[in-house]
Amino acid sequence: MPYSIHEIEMTQPLPTLTLSEHDTGVGLIVRRYDRAIGFLMQSWDQPQIDANTIASWIAEKLSTKIIQEAIRDEWASPEIVKHPSLTVAICTKDRPDQLARCLNSLLKLQSNEFEIVVIDNAPTDDRTQKLVATLPTVQYVQEPKAGLNFARNRALEVANTELLAFLDDDVIVDREWLNGLITAWTENPDAAAWTGLVLPYELETEAQILFESRGGFGRGFEKIRYGQILPQNPLYPCGAGIFGAGCNMAFRRDILLKLGGFDEALDTGAPLPGGGDLDIFYRVIRSNNVLVYEPQYLVYHQHRREIEKLRRQYWSWGLGLMAFVGKSYQSDPAQRGQLQALVKWWFQYQSKQLLKSWMGRHPLPPEMILAELWGGIRGLLGEYPRSQQRIEQIRRQST
Repeated sequence: MPYSIHEIEMTQPLPTLTLSEHDTGVGLIVRRYDRAIGFLMQSWDQPQIDANTIASWIAEKLSTKIIQEAIRDEWASPEIVKHPSLTVAICTKDRPDQLARCLNSLLKLQSNEFEIVVIDNAPTDDRTQKLVATLPTVQYVQEPKAGLNFARNRALEVANTELLAFLDDDVIVDREWLNGLITAWTENPDAAAWTGLVLPYELETEAQILFESRGGFGRGFEKIRYGQILPQNPLYPCGAGIFGAGCNMAFRRDILLKLGGFDEALDTGAPLPGGGDLDIFYRVIRSNNVLVYEPQYLVYHQHRREIEKLRRQYWSWGLGLMAFVGKSYQSDPAQRGQLQALVKWWFQYQSKQLLKSWMGRHPLPPEMILAELWGGIRGLLGEYPRSQQRIEQIRRQST
């Protein structure tokens, strides 16, 4: 049941799209002067989609956005700015094929604009090292302690640039990715962190279509500047999932150092595969800094292809969220009331989603929502202290 993904440039005549005999729908990345301004998913059972149909979909979903972009272009004036120095870190473990694809997309943009470092996290073989050895502009660093946040902190140690960006190895960057980050930095030079849009790399399997139909990693196509308050959001900033995704994020390196880096008891790998990005976003805001979401800072993520792996991802989301909540409840007493309210809201929300799923009014089957609920319950029942104990053991073994 694949959906084919197509790019539509609004300043050119709209095309007629021809689908393969296996396609059951399309994903449309809509651009204006090469800037991504929208993403549409639509089921379709005919061999072609004519330009009029595409125009009607775009008009229904993106009319306001197109007008906003036209006004922005009318008033925008070109600026020549000095780019900050930048290191892009890719933390990886035993996935050289995905890493090669990510690096290939990044190297097309590199020139002399930024440095690239691959952090090889507790590898079981030398395939990643051999791959990077063929790329003279990419630095290879090995981090023996297993855990994503161990790898992220290793990148923080080896980088010496103003900005430090992180990519997961299962993404590729959009051709406007670097321009998007520089734009966000130029418009918000006081910010400490930046996140960007994440769209699907492919929609080939049931699991991938299910995930994206629920929203995927998407945070929309509007620029957002997050400060100390967010009107009409009483849980802010405890619901840190609103800020973006860890597969595509950047920070001022000096701020990360002041914050003590990433919490190595979160995003630890299989036992607790999540929570690290939520925690660092939350700590950036709580330390009186600004975080900016920029949709042109865009990557494409390869979603889980198998239903069982998608179910585990939802479980890990619940687990990571509540481990983060448990950690924050202990470390940030001033926010305990809001954290308690967040837990109450989350379980009520998930229960409503489960009811909708049982009634056939939700894109996800009940087992996916139940997996996320179970992960949340386990996360609340002492997962963060258990993870701290596991991490201390890893540290002792590495000395």
